[in-house]
Amino acid sequence: MEVILIAATTVDGFIAQSQDQVSTAWTSKADRAWFAQKTREIGVVIMGKNTYETIGRPLSGRHNIIYTSNPDLETRDPLMENLEFTNLDPTNLIKDLELRGYTQVAICGGASIYTLFMQAKLITKMFLTIEPVLFGQGIKLFNESLEDINLELVESKKLGEEGTILLEYNLSK
Repeated sequence: MEVILIAATTVDGFIAQSQDQVSTAWTSKADRAWFAQKTREIGVVIMGKNTYETIGRPLSGRHNIIYTSNPDLETRDPLMENLEFTNLDPTNLIKDLELRGYTQVAICGGASIYTLFMQAKLITKMFLTIEPVLFGQGIKLFNESLEDINLELVESKKLGEEGTILLEYNLSK
């Protein structure tokens, strides 16, 4: 299973200024288009409840898995077949998705979810969009210390005309 971390950060390493900031409020049009295309290609997105609530709806064309401490208490429209809530540990969730026939999954935030999957050593690839923005302070990509993790740069390219850079990394085992 390919477990792909996808994040947009400022040049100074922040994914948001505050918990309730929607990433599309500050990311470029090119990043938003790339994210939509890539996550539809992957087919499954995993995010935390805060990230989901800032978006306000499931992402269409993708199976949405939302981490929450009490998945049984979540109210959900039964017509939203592309939405599920979970509190499985990351390793068991990935095994479950493999059993369902998925071969890729996108980890889409926020910092707690990025950290959870990175600490479980499940991330195999990272796509980081670096936006030409400085926040000075805010929410970092990871919210806890990580062991030394080595990345191998696969590709870097400019997205659009706004100065956005897309970095693709493989994680060394």
